[in-house]
Amino acid sequence: MKFSVVLPAKNESSAVGSTVARVRAVLPDAEILVIDDGSTDGTAMQAQMAGANVIKHPYSKGNGAAIKTGARLATGDCIVFMDADGQHDPADIPRLLRELKNGHDMVVGARQKGSQASMGRGLANGLYNRLASWMTGHAVQDLTSGYRAVRAEKFREFLYLLPNGFSYPTTSTMAFFRAGYSVGYIPIHAAKRLGKSHIRLLRDGARFLLIIFKIGTLYSPLKIFAPIAFTMFGLASTWYGWTWWHEGRFTNMSALLYSGSVMVFLMGLISEQITALMYKGDS
Repeated sequence: MKFSVVLPAKNESSAVGSTVARVRAVLPDAEILVIDDGSTDGTAMQAQMAGANVIKHPYSKGNGAAIKTGARLATGDCIVFMDADGQHDPADIPRLLRELKNGHDMVVGARQKGSQASMGRGLANGLYNRLASWMTGHAVQDLTSGYRAVRAEKFREFLYLLPNGFSYPTTSTMAFFRAGYSVGYIPIHAAKRLGKSHIRLLRDGARFLLIIFKIGTLYSPLKIFAPIAFTMFGLASTWYGWTWWHEGRFTNMSALLYSGSVMVFLMGLISEQITALMYKGDS
């Protein structure tokens, strides 16, 4: 099998050269693509000097857009995605590829305790993992890790779904689960990045949650609609019981909540049917 390594980079001149060199030492025959996402420093020059093939975006399109560019241009049967900022240890690449050879379609480097950039980000990632596990029905060990190896042809099936921002790991993981592809994990330790992070906890954290709900709605609609419908039904019954006990009547509010719960549940059922039709050709 032929391997490609894709490194999205924006203003990473302090780290990209050493990262590429370390990847080359581990995989001397691999194709290494650095996607320069509109850098204003010497990122492209440092990557080229280290021996990478550099593809430049004329302006910054986002981390996810760089991932999509790399996925389209990579010639390998398997693609390893990793950060160019020095967080990810290239020595873990053979472990990722070994799991691919064992039958997985995607293998994610799951960051262990002490690898998170901050306590707040660690707590947020824990919340995302539990929420994604509930939606997909599978144990998600690290939803937002950008260090992963994939089978190229299967990853490209979902390029149209991937956002241009920092949420590509979230979307790709949940899409693979929904499609019935095998996702594996290996434990890794992420080092402290070199340079300044481009992620903003509040802005991108809210975006990650939105992506989870969007993908959940797209792939498992009833897991979104059913709890809302049952909650409305419960509120309607509670209000009906209270008004009947105290006033002996059935109110418009109860009727509205009952009707709303039925409508929301039916919308979930219709969405499930649409989802099934979308994946009919892939079954």
